[in-house]
Amino acid sequence: MKNSTIIIGTIILLVIGGYFVFANTGKENINVDKSGASELQGVQKVVLSIKNLNYYPNEIRVKANQPVSISLDKSVTGCFRSFTIRDLGIYKSLPTPSDTVDFTPTKAGTYTFACSMGMGYGKLIVE
Repeated sequence: MKNSTIIIGTIILLVIGGYFVFANTGKENINVDKSGASELQGVQKVVLSIKNLNYYPNEIRVKANQPVSISLDKSVTGCFRSFTIRDLGIYKSLPTPSDTVDFTPTKAGTYTFACSMGMGYGKLIVE
């Protein structure tokens, strides 16, 4: 009896988790230009959305040695709100669209960003 309760509970948790990850993926709320970044008062601002079950845009170009501020719009749900850029040591949960991850890239290169589970990903190109 206990094993069946554990199995049913696990299935329910998986269904609920799947809902939060995929519930709003059909919305396309695009707030960025083609480069993925806009500049305001010296800060390169990036707003990411979800499109086709991935971050959109999934390629962002920014300038080295200039501050970057990344936020996630309201279409982003579930594990996609746990934003990481492992090579830069960035691991941050962004629970609302007003939360940001702020950093200044100092070295040119291409860095992968992803959700905490690696389901959504993209490239940050620092020029």
